Amino acid sequence: MAKIADLRLQKERKILIVIALTVFAMICEIVLGYITNSMGLIAQGYHMSVHVLTLALTYVAYVLARKYRGSERFENGTSKIGVLAGYTSALFLGIAGFHILHEAVHRFFHTTEIHFTQAIYAAIFALVINYICISIMEGNFNLHNHRHKKKKDYNYKAAYYHILADVLVSLLTIIALVLGKYFNCIHLDALTGILGAVLILIWAGKLIKNTVKILVDMK
Repeated sequence: MAKIADLRLQKERKILIVIALTVFAMICEIVLGYITNSMGLIAQGYHMSVHVLTLALTYVAYVLARKYRGSERFENGTSKIGVLAGYTSALFLGIAGFHILHEAVHRFFHTTEIHFTQAIYAAIFALVINYICISIMEGNFNLHNHRHKKKKDYNYKAAYYHILADVLVSLLTIIALVLGKYFNCIHLDALTGILGAVLILIWAGKLIKNTVKILVDMK
């Protein structure tokens, strides 16, 4: 149990660092997105604002689980606090996906001028920040083994998927902006938003399915 507590505390600290980096990147992306008129950057910036909320939720879940560990108020322990946080984070991830999809479809039919060079630099900056966050969070998503069965930490996994979604959107945005600049494919900026949104919704759906099974004790 001591090792599990130490692992959770390590993850708790990692989440705090990632929250700080995400807030910084979010502000930069939203501001630069409007300056350069890039749908990819704007969508990613607002997407990251949702991540700030979900990462904060992840952190709070770890704090509560640590605070009430061993408490008689929780008959089956505090493990489901993390699962509930993972479920809620998955819902926010799904909402972000629908928001990006709506904005991207609108921008596809209502194209505007994009300042490609500045937008590319901004997208690369966002990718670097997201890569650092992923590197910080990289590791085992399991808490411990129980009779040779791994117990998933869905709270941490949901937070990781949020950052991974940002990496995906950053990569797609860079590709779209480069192609748009050199081949005049303006619609690719919106198309990458649509593709990114679909993948995000798929991830959110899987997380919701897995966490619901645990919350309702479904076999």
